[in-house]
Amino acid sequence: MVKIGLIGLGFMGFTHYEGSQKLKGAKIVAIAESNKKRLGGDWTDIQGNFGPRGGKVDLSKYKTYEDYHDLLNDPDIDLVDICVPTGFHEQVVLDAIKAGKDVLCEKPISLELKSAKKMVSAAKKAKTRFMVAHVLPFFPEFRFATEAIQSGKYGKLLGAHFKRVITPPTWSPGMSDFRKLGGWGIDLHVHDNHFISHACGVPKKVFSRGLVQDGFVNHVHTEYIYDDPDLAISCVSGGIATKGLEFAHGFELYLEKATIIYSAGTIGGEFVVDRPLTLMTKTGRTTQPKLKGGSEWFSAYQEEIQKAVDVVRKGADPGPLDGELALDALKLCYAENKSITTGRLIPVK
Repeated sequence: MVKIGLIGLGFMGFTHYEGSQKLKGAKIVAIAESNKKRLGGDWTDIQGNFGPRGGKVDLSKYKTYEDYHDLLNDPDIDLVDICVPTGFHEQVVLDAIKAGKDVLCEKPISLELKSAKKMVSAAKKAKTRFMVAHVLPFFPEFRFATEAIQSGKYGKLLGAHFKRVITPPTWSPGMSDFRKLGGWGIDLHVHDNHFISHACGVPKKVFSRGLVQDGFVNHVHTEYIYDDPDLAISCVSGGIATKGLEFAHGFELYLEKATIIYSAGTIGGEFVVDRPLTLMTKTGRTTQPKLKGGSEWFSAYQEEIQKAVDVVRKGADPGPLDGELALDALKLCYAENKSITTGRLIPVK
């Protein structure tokens, strides 16, 4: 049984808590949170951009700590699930690694490359497992896309286009200042860079156009350059949608033997799947494949955390949770920033 210590009870902490209730071979045994009200089980002030609002929770069966260091010193803890604001990732992760704990940390790995590299290096040196919770590969439509690309079932990938756009959020004070989040080019678009690297391989170079404000990318159109000169992959992402288009994401995949499309988002306050995952083969047959995955609002997060548990319990390959892959995604964000500001093709390094 993998015993989990959860650090941080913001919206992501709440989400990870819900996603950890039905894990196989693992359970949360301890929680650390500096907010006494939340540590006491009153989560009514927690609100995110999806899922329900927090409520009252009975935490009497868990060990609770105001200071996360006390949780890290708890010998019962095998895996630390870190859901603190991004600016605190480095310190908490390094403290957890120093305590000999395996780590799952919410995305993005960091806002700074130097910080991200430091965490990855520390985990390697300590020989602890360091995973970053990029959830997109665990959503059914994106899992299907990955399998379609990597299995070869539909032949070689010829081209792909991804999108992820938002209206600058007002639902949370912590989300209203893009500067604290690394701009939407990191906080939002890192999902795309991570998924593209996971499903298609890490690009060699990028060429980007977009909007940089106060040094942060807030909107970007990127062409990803690979060794294969015929492979065309692009993405549009950022926070410049007008009010009413709160969120939109999706993709178009062009393979030798099939085309796969998906599009969904929150329009006028309502989540709409305007194009369910659709598979079109060379014969002209069009289907909507049956997708694997749960139907709860936290199901993808449950699968993500289960994957981390399996890495700890069974020594499984971390796959999309690999800390180095998260670092590569952040490197792409910085390369895009440089490409926008210089107008040049930029190597990813």
